[in-house]
Amino acid sequence: MELANELASELSSLIRDVPDFPIEGILFKDITTLLRNADAFREVIDWLVERYADSDVDQVVAIEARGYIFGAPLAYKLGSGFVPIRKPGKLPAETISESYELEYGTNSLEMHEDAIEPGQRVLLVDDLLATGGSARAAINLIERVGGTVVGVAFLIELDFLHGRDELEGHEVLSLIHFD
Repeated sequence: MELANELASELSSLIRDVPDFPIEGILFKDITTLLRNADAFREVIDWLVERYADSDVDQVVAIEARGYIFGAPLAYKLGSGFVPIRKPGKLPAETISESYELEYGTNSLEMHEDAIEPGQRVLLVDDLLATGGSARAAINLIERVGGTVVGVAFLIELDFLHGRDELEGHEVLSLIHFD
């Protein structure tokens, strides 16, 4: 636990705050400043791999777009498949859709209806947990096609928005917490 706290402290210093993005009143946590640091990026992926190496994950599902940054290398390292969840109209085959609210509006997510087989063990990954709307929508998509969510992992969690409450009943793991 102490090592995770040290890692979180080290990595949080690499995240840039951008005020009023994407709209006025939002303080955006910009992870590009962390990602450009090869050692920091590797530490994040290694931390995730270590946490889920024994979870028998069949598919890593990630939410567009920043979730892909962590989800794809994690799937590779775990020997799992990778399933993208995208914004509406971006996937070429038959999809299922789920709407959700976020801290500054509403949106929808889509997943190929045949992306996950019933009974497959799924790890959901995204960069940031805010209100929990997009993660809840992704869980609903996964479960609608018969997948079993074995964990939900984030680089960052904005604790003051209580997004974890939306994911009740699922194991939630976040490396960096902002109050």
